[in-house]
Amino acid sequence: MTITRPPLSTIAAIAAVPVLLLSGFAWAGGWIGPPRIGGGTITDAIEYGAGKHEGYRRAHAKGVCFTGYFDASGAAGTLSRTPLLRSGRHAAIGRFSTGGGNPFATDGRNVFHAMALQLTGPEGEMWRIAMDHTPIFPVATPEAFVALQRATRPDPATGKPDPAAMKVYLADHSETRAYQDYIAAAPLPDSFANGTYYSINAFRFIDRASVSHAVRWAFEPEAAFGALDKAALASLPTDYLFTDLRARLARGPLRWRMIVTVAAPGDRTDDATVSWPAARPRIDAGTLTILRAEPEESGACRDITFDPTILPDGVALSDDPLLAARSAAYAASFQRRAIEAPGPSAVGKTLTEGAR
Repeated sequence: MTITRPPLSTIAAIAAVPVLLLSGFAWAGGWIGPPRIGGGTITDAIEYGAGKHEGYRRAHAKGVCFTGYFDASGAAGTLSRTPLLRSGRHAAIGRFSTGGGNPFATDGRNVFHAMALQLTGPEGEMWRIAMDHTPIFPVATPEAFVALQRATRPDPATGKPDPAAMKVYLADHSETRAYQDYIAAAPLPDSFANGTYYSINAFRFIDRASVSHAVRWAFEPEAAFGALDKAALASLPTDYLFTDLRARLARGPLRWRMIVTVAAPGDRTDDATVSWPAARPRIDAGTLTILRAEPEESGACRDITFDPTILPDGVALSDDPLLAARSAAYAASFQRRAIEAPGPSAVGKTLTEGAR
């Protein structure tokens, strides 16, 4: 009986399979390859800068839940096959918040305002969206975000970041300096209700033919814009924005138009610090209507992370590295507050007093 031995190349290929599998697990676990920033590291950095506030979200700590609905126009249906963009009404749960990790911070700060959404489709399709009122972000990578949190930690003696630490950081991050210049010059909305909220990160819409389209979106308000006097921010009541929101909703629903912007070849999809030209095609995808706001401790948004990587079929991630990092950080934050005593709503009294 003659035994035919396989060629050495075949033996080598077979032997390599377990090695490749083990290497893949090792890479995924961060044991080999270049170091990667995990959600715990990002959350630690936020706590380092803002302090640890148990029972609260680590980022966007001061916020309020809202409920309403989204009426899709169907106009974006040619770009994405998701049922959530077909003509129809879909349930919306969301959250307004201010920037930073301190749930009791005053609203009299020149920081971004944020809107987060969860849209639910007719068969349970889910789309989570997290947006800021600025069209650009201060950093392009998770590593830069962690470095910025460390550089901006307030000095206990002055309440302000160490100028020397910021000088070192900004020397390597011109994109953050550009964001600072923008936030200093741009008008600051005097209400959650009249700000435009931007996806900041790029995403991909996948159509029925499986063709991918790079997009960003913005929610543009029906309410007329008004600006805060930045010179008088320190005199604003602590919960000014939340009191205003309560008063406006008492008068009736609030609305925003979802405007989808389609990228052109060459537009950056991997860098949230770079805007796209204003001449890009815009599609009116529908209207968000907000009916009521509730304190976070009892509201529908309490246990939602608003992870921007939770997407329905027909919407996909771009190559922006911040998306995976945001997902990991939101998960780490949720895990920490889930085992802590729930913190009382920072603005609960503001919201409920007006309901009497």
